[in-house]
Amino acid sequence: MKALKCLLVLVLACQFAYAQKSYSTSNRSAIKSYERASYYLDLNDFRLAETELIAATKQDDDFIEAYLLLGDVYRVTFEYLKARETYKKAFDINPNFAPERYYYYAETELKTGQYENALLHYNLFKTKGKPAIDKIELADKYIHDCQFALEAMKHPVPFKPVNLGPNINTKDQEYLASITTDDSTLIFTRQINGNEDFYKSVKINNEWSKAEYLSSNINTPSYNEGAQCISPDGQFLFFTGCNRPDGYGRCDIYISKKEGKGWSKPVNLGYPINTKGWESQPSLSADGRTLYFVSDRPGGFGSYDIWKSELGDDGNWQQPVNLGANINTAFDEQSPFIHPDNKTLYFSSNGWVGMGNKDLFISRLESDSVWSKPENLGYPINTYGEESGLTINATGTKAFFSSDYFNGYGGLDIYSFDLPKNLRPTPVNYVKGVVFDEDSKDKLQAIVDIIDLKSGKSLHLSYSDEVDGSFLASIPQGNEYSLNVSKDGYLFYSENFSLEKYKPGKPFLLEVPLQKIAIGKKVVLKNIFFDTNKYDLKPESIAELQKLINFLNENPKVNIEIRGYTDDVGDDQSNMLLSQNRSRAVYQYLINHQIDSNRLTYKGFGENQPVADNKTAEGRANNRRTEFVITKVN
Repeated sequence: MKALKCLLVLVLACQFAYAQKSYSTSNRSAIKSYERASYYLDLNDFRLAETELIAATKQDDDFIEAYLLLGDVYRVTFEYLKARETYKKAFDINPNFAPERYYYYAETELKTGQYENALLHYNLFKTKGKPAIDKIELADKYIHDCQFALEAMKHPVPFKPVNLGPNINTKDQEYLASITTDDSTLIFTRQINGNEDFYKSVKINNEWSKAEYLSSNINTPSYNEGAQCISPDGQFLFFTGCNRPDGYGRCDIYISKKEGKGWSKPVNLGYPINTKGWESQPSLSADGRTLYFVSDRPGGFGSYDIWKSELGDDGNWQQPVNLGANINTAFDEQSPFIHPDNKTLYFSSNGWVGMGNKDLFISRLESDSVWSKPENLGYPINTYGEESGLTINATGTKAFFSSDYFNGYGGLDIYSFDLPKNLRPTPVNYVKGVVFDEDSKDKLQAIVDIIDLKSGKSLHLSYSDEVDGSFLASIPQGNEYSLNVSKDGYLFYSENFSLEKYKPGKPFLLEVPLQKIAIGKKVVLKNIFFDTNKYDLKPESIAELQKLINFLNENPKVNIEIRGYTDDVGDDQSNMLLSQNRSRAVYQYLINHQIDSNRLTYKGFGENQPVADNKTAEGRANNRRTEFVITKVN
């Protein structure tokens, strides 16, 4: 879009050249070269136009129009250094010849880091160029960029980029790194001979392994695959595919699921995520229920805006919502990255005040569900060049990005750096586990659901790996959580845990043995809660009770007995009555939710059948339990 606008400006410049009655030169050879250049520009042949304009300036070193038009050619072909020097030659000859062109001279200075000169020439454009209102507004925007950049350079932020090394970076282009929550797997884009494909590296003994081709199911020889994100648990890859036969528009978002050591064939996410326009650069929230992406669909603020879509209870993505004026501008916003804390967003923009091109910004989700005004990450993280594609690890300490500014291995390389403390997200922890058959020890693919007990909100709903049974989930610190793992033909598994004592970056490890459904098998319902000496179900119990209801509905031939137990505090009779009332409370809840009473019984055991020593607080807590046992399988 930006290039097209520049071309329109160039066409106007060419029309001006043809309409002109006289030139600043009388050299006929120079004029002929200039007019041939204008002809080539009508054909969009910039290289031949450049050759003719260089010839014109050699034939007359004071030919101002030739220098100005040559500066335009370099500018619209993004050769800003050449454009800047060429405009300078024109204005050195006569600083008052075409004051309206100070706007483009200043643009090339802004994009090459000459902020003081750009500031001067934008102001000259405003005072001498007789600009239209819209051009004044743009000039003012870039003046603010210059002022910001000059101040930012006086106060640099800590920034020491480290190349990820030869196992990741090569003489080809490597960029757009995505990393799993446990920092163990890196997926990135590598471009070889113009073709983009995904590669993967795993961390072994704190070193990245030699990157491998990700999957022939995803990578293709005919299309480019890029702009990806990996779900925090490493199970799903969302990426951008362009001009594919099954596409809705120019670029669409696709998904592939990890299948053992391989990946499934990608599936187009379809409408309403993808449209006839351009959808790209997905970023998935830690709970897998919000997808952030970039689109040029109608209803936005600028050419490219950041949107989000929520995953509905029916498993379908809902109508996308624009992130609003606190994120999007009349310019371009791209490369969103939502941190696993689900409330810190990093993105690139050339609309918010910055260093003159696309800069990186941070915005935080405030308590009223509104995004804060973006904060520029500062210099030298941001420069006069284009910065984009930032990824932050789960602890919020490391950032990954791509650059060709440093002495790397060739082209774009992937780097990491320590993120300044004021720019860090809220650190999150993570849970790692493995699901297996209790008897055979075979690894199992099962549904893993982790719920915040306080809010009742599911924070992670996914599958364990079908080959090694592993699962990984990023979890905020400080709260208590329930874990429920379920699989057809098995009893579900119940656990609760807290991450208060676990530092970010250190996983909470779980082993999950699943029991096949059989008479006599039992499950301790570790997320059924009562107040001391009471039998009213606490609200935190609802999620677990719903899991039990789901299990009974999915296994209609199963009958169960609900059993209640207490510790040994208090007298035997009171404990027996309390345990019976608690088991009856669960029994009644199930009946109230349409479970046939003929499938249910309940019983209290008081302080009998302890599973731990009542002499410790932990032991007593384990003895105070509710469980169910299979009594019949029809």
